[in-house]
Amino acid sequence: MDYKERFIEIYKNNIKRSGANEFLDWLCKTDFFTAPASTRYHCACEGGLLLHSLSVYDVMMEKHFEEQVDNRESFAICALLHDLCKAQFYKVSTRNVKNEQTGNWEKQPYFYIEDMFPYGHGEKSVYLIERFMRLKPNEAMAIRWHMGGFDDTAKSGGFSISTAYDKYPLAVKLHLSDLESTYLREKNTSAVNN
Repeated sequence: MDYKERFIEIYKNNIKRSGANEFLDWLCKTDFFTAPASTRYHCACEGGLLLHSLSVYDVMMEKHFEEQVDNRESFAICALLHDLCKAQFYKVSTRNVKNEQTGNWEKQPYFYIEDMFPYGHGEKSVYLIERFMRLKPNEAMAIRWHMGGFDDTAKSGGFSISTAYDKYPLAVKLHLSDLESTYLREKNTSAVNN
């Protein structure tokens, strides 16, 4: 089973709410499954966003899921879709890079950002998901604040993030899973083997 098939299997087995099938149909028409997760950091490769989403799901389930406390559907939605804002976000171009071994200049592909809907990171993911299916308050808060202190709003000195983490443990679990995936599990990921 390749990564896309695994994503779809997890999605269909866990996400059953109204609009879920329509959302998945729409998602398959975007570049979500081929987009990178970043331009040069973690999973900066074709399919990196998909790989990152699955990695966050794995960390959340392995380290933070409590059978009597947590909801599998909420975990699947938050982990798999928290970075939905990155679909249709990256474009590919080329630039000249000097080959240090030959001394020749060669065209190399690279990803750059073209944000057609600059709505914010977590907010944009929440907005896009809710075009198809309603999120529970804890899911919306988790996706909105999954970046933690790396989010521009959190840097401006507001206490909203602290309040969200205090009221919604799912938000803390998603943030921790995203951090571990990004900085420990995916740090050297440069290619996806589908």
